[in-house]
Amino acid sequence: MEPLRILIADDESIIRLDLKKILENMGHKVVAKASDGKTALAMARKNKPDLAILDIKMPQMDGLEAAKIITEEKICPVLLLTAYSQQDLIDRAKEAGVFAYLVKPFREADLLPAIEIAISRYREMQALEEEVGSLQDKLETRKLVDRAKGILIDKRGMKEQEAFRWIQTQSMNTRKTMREIAEAIILTQEI
Repeated sequence: MEPLRILIADDESIIRLDLKKILENMGHKVVAKASDGKTALAMARKNKPDLAILDIKMPQMDGLEAAKIITEEKICPVLLLTAYSQQDLIDRAKEAGVFAYLVKPFREADLLPAIEIAISRYREMQALEEEVGSLQDKLETRKLVDRAKGILIDKRGMKEQEAFRWIQTQSMNTRKTMREIAEAIILTQEI
């Protein structure tokens, strides 16, 4: 695994120190440390780490609230490292979009797979979001091209294939996308 830039947040300084030492021995870099959730969130926004390791019970803002915001803002994956294993906290962790949940006391051998799985799942999620965005863009482009073809068929008496070919030719000649040509046709129709 390539070295990661990691944020650590735990209200116990001894845990932060131990965790930092373990992570650095694994080859990772701790880019920020926090003793409360509010500071952890600010540090995550500022440093854009590859991973945030948060405790649940912290002052000002708990780790679950911070994890939820970090996940919503797509800053990085969150691994919860906590002494608490109650079902309600696990449920809240799932709702917050946490990528891994490790219960203290932990061993270094437990931490490595949890980190790898969190990073792997986060990258899979990013790839899926990109694919969904691409598919949505393609669908929107197709709808616009179909609408523009309809306008060309109605206003210029073209056949469907002819209208498509005209849009395609305009796209090549002007070095604009078919979507841009379709949008221009629709805009001129609306004026």
